[in-house]
Amino acid sequence: MKRILATLVLLAFSQFAHPQASPASPKADDETAIRAAITAQSDAWNRADIPSFMQSYENSPETTFIGAELHKGYEPILERYTKAYTNAEQMGKLTFLNLDVRFLPASCGAVEYAVVTGKFHLERTAHGEAKKDDGIFSLIWHKGPQGWKIVLDHTS
Repeated sequence: MKRILATLVLLAFSQFAHPQASPASPKADDETAIRAAITAQSDAWNRADIPSFMQSYENSPETTFIGAELHKGYEPILERYTKAYTNAEQMGKLTFLNLDVRFLPASCGAVEYAVVTGKFHLERTAHGEAKKDDGIFSLIWHKGPQGWKIVLDHTS
């Protein structure tokens, strides 16, 4: 009996120290949550509501936006949007296309990060500081206490 117990303890410790399990596949709920956040972003943009659009970004000094320039921190990113798009005509109607959501499992199998790539299109009647109407983007999302949030946005 002691030998069986010792073998079970050794086996359990071995599994803990060197997990062999394959990475857990992300739940459909995670992809649904990210896609819903992206839809909420475009809805907010189309209402000319930049603060609501920004709710998908992690409110952190580490959140990063890379475009023509690098902006680091939630507040500087918010300031960039409000300076570049000063009214509803400059914001226009935003459409996201060809979205691809890929999850990045950690070695333990937990999924805390996702990469979303796609295209954007702005249909608008006026241009302010921001001149580009079409482009591509890659977003890194992190799943934290407030759900899925963008921690890095690279738009060009």
